[in-house]
Amino acid sequence: MAYLVIAYPDLSSHHFTQLQSYRQQNDDLFTIIEPHFTFVFPVNDIYKADFVNEIKAKSKAFKKIDFAIRCATVHKDSFSEHFYTFLVPDEGYSSMVKLHDKLYSGNLKDNLRLDIAFVPHIRIASTLDKNLCKQMVNGWNNTDFLISGTISKLTIVKFENNVVWNIDEVGLE
Repeated sequence: MAYLVIAYPDLSSHHFTQLQSYRQQNDDLFTIIEPHFTFVFPVNDIYKADFVNEIKAKSKAFKKIDFAIRCATVHKDSFSEHFYTFLVPDEGYSSMVKLHDKLYSGNLKDNLRLDIAFVPHIRIASTLDKNLCKQMVNGWNNTDFLISGTISKLTIVKFENNVVWNIDEVGLE
């Protein structure tokens, strides 16, 4: 069992459907979780109440984050042979990094993986074939796409046995 902090972005119905249609064909997490940004990655060494309180305290001063995504990237998983297609924001990127860093600045500081760069993203595909992953990225980047939205709240979740449970939400100003 692990606790995470994610943000289900506020998207237009068109963009949500576009992402879900693509994910249904290409992402093994499609049936587990909707499109999201991850701000705190799996933590399993803290009690639920302490985790929730820490996230609420650290996210207090943060405002909603408007973002615009115009780029897809290839990402090699650090722990497996998988390659992922990520949609990475052009606008909103720095605000997302600052939020991520703030959430890890207190009781979670020992959980921060400094050996893995934090890249805000929405994962849309997973494959063992690096060339296929690059083809998917090229397919997105060869078009003039724009996916825009807002992060208006953080969702604290529990992940266990490939099931995600929403525990609490923290609204951003």
